[in-house]
Amino acid sequence: MISIAIHGGAGVILRENLSPEKETAYIHALTETVRTAYAALENGASALDAVELAVKLMEDSPLFNAGRGSVYNAEGKHEMDAAIMSGSDLSAGAVALVNRVKNPVSLARAVMEKSNHVFLAGAGAEEFAVKAGIELANKDYFHDEFRFQQWQKINGTNAAKLDHDVSLNEKKFGTVGAVALDTSGNLAAATSTGGMTNKLQGRIGDSPLIGAGTYANNQTCAVSCTGHGELFIKHVVAYDVHCLMYYKGMSLAEACNYVVNQKLTEAKAEGGLIAVDRFGNVALYFNTPGMYRAMKTPSEEYTAIFK
Repeated sequence: MISIAIHGGAGVILRENLSPEKETAYIHALTETVRTAYAALENGASALDAVELAVKLMEDSPLFNAGRGSVYNAEGKHEMDAAIMSGSDLSAGAVALVNRVKNPVSLARAVMEKSNHVFLAGAGAEEFAVKAGIELANKDYFHDEFRFQQWQKINGTNAAKLDHDVSLNEKKFGTVGAVALDTSGNLAAATSTGGMTNKLQGRIGDSPLIGAGTYANNQTCAVSCTGHGELFIKHVVAYDVHCLMYYKGMSLAEACNYVVNQKLTEAKAEGGLIAVDRFGNVALYFNTPGMYRAMKTPSEEYTAIFK
């Protein structure tokens, strides 16, 4: 059974901070993305192809904090991170601190398939992008006036705000990710982000870290996370879901519920995750007021923002 799930970030997402027009725009973007990726799976695309496609579509939208819609760091620049992982052989690719790459998730896949490494960062990652034929974009492509004004509110302070922090009166939110199961029974996960507004230059969150923000293993599940990166790193969230299933025999729902609503909640770690298991079951869990999310299986299609 094929399955696909996507997220566009989790956090303090309140109806009063989201106009009807914006809500409609997000619902449309999520629905079209999940349908497009699902159609690819139906036509025989691999899980890797499907998650890369879904994440690229969200990176190309200014609605989401990834690719084109990425937030500004403390230096007024963009530093983007992404990862992708195949559940069939645990191959993975990740990039961090790139600022000219149009689709960081595609560069992550190139690292996985065209290098002997898993993780490249900064100037070296961008040099590799040129050699691998990955499309670049100039800084104007990544400029978004709302993102710029958001940064201006806290520029010059030591504050680093989560993209969904309510004190920013945020109307556009976080990390993007996708998980999928294909017709061959293979799982894959991908995650991409612009990070935190006003973050220190060089800061890397959980999204590109295999096991923390992104993980896939055909024996259990594929996971993509969104939330407070530092805490998700400390709790190795994505791998933890796999471990609870693999070592303790938990179902996908049991493992995700335990990690998100017990472990992370006790640690005061806000966020959520999406996951799909080897049987095609989908889990969408978060401990915040909302999470941009959508999923599609042969029997169900679902798109939502609020709890």
